[in-house]
Amino acid sequence: MSHPHIGNSVAHPWSGTLASGVTTLSRSDVERIAALAHLELTESETDRFTRQLGEILSYFDRLQQIDTTGVPATTHPVTSAPVMRADNRRPSMPRDEALANAPDSCGDGLFRVPRVIG
Repeated sequence: MSHPHIGNSVAHPWSGTLASGVTTLSRSDVERIAALAHLELTESETDRFTRQLGEILSYFDRLQQIDTTGVPATTHPVTSAPVMRADNRRPSMPRDEALANAPDSCGDGLFRVPRVIG
């Protein structure tokens, strides 16, 4: 089974197709990526990200050169199942005791919290 990102080219939304082996980006590539992400970059940030993203692409190019013939695909690095405790019902703290230290309880057994959405 072939992987869609392994082969002669890797598709990128900012420049059509970037051929395998191309490990640098131009400033215009980084500016286009920033525009797509609605980021405003300074000149120094654009220079730094051009270099850093180029280094990342170079590393991925090195990874693509590794012969993985005969290596089974890995879907998860951990093969054991998580150890879970039994979900047993047990007594909880009484409601009045839980609300005793609340900074603002509304009197009907609920916590009042600051609005965080809208």
